[in-house]
Amino acid sequence: MLLGMDTPERTLAFRIDRPAPNRAEAAARRDAAVARIRAETGIDEAMIDALVEGFYARVREDDFIGPIFAERIDDWGPHLAQMKLFWSSVALSTGVYQGRPMPKHLPLPIDARHFDQWLKLFEATAHELCPPVAAEHFIVRARRIAESLELGVADANGVMVGPGERYRRPETSWAPAAD
Repeated sequence: MLLGMDTPERTLAFRIDRPAPNRAEAAARRDAAVARIRAETGIDEAMIDALVEGFYARVREDDFIGPIFAERIDDWGPHLAQMKLFWSSVALSTGVYQGRPMPKHLPLPIDARHFDQWLKLFEATAHELCPPVAAEHFIVRARRIAESLELGVADANGVMVGPGERYRRPETSWAPAAD
């Protein structure tokens, strides 16, 4: 249906007539998708809990990325709870995570090396704690997340990386203090 055609000074607007989304149908589709992923991978909340707890235990012990987390997280309980919701949404498509991870990562002093270490720890944890199908499911998503965040961090730092390129923060070289 075309609106606004009766006066020449009005902007044309278009409206597509279709039924309003049925929330019950959308919920049923989501539930079916979650059930399918669970059946195909064996992933459930207990596995997500174990993965998140195990992974962040490794992160806290890591000399390279651990300090970045330690500077920003005083109480790990709420962070781990959010990460469990995040991974439920990412791995099972549950939609229970409503946060925005990109803005939280943009100001961090991180680059490709940090994402590589994050992935190394994540992949080791997934392989150790999850059956192979589930581990691969998590790892594929973790790699996409790392790539997306790395591109976002690069862009936030005014660097455009091309296909196959990685973002490295400029390193300051040492110089003797001036007298």
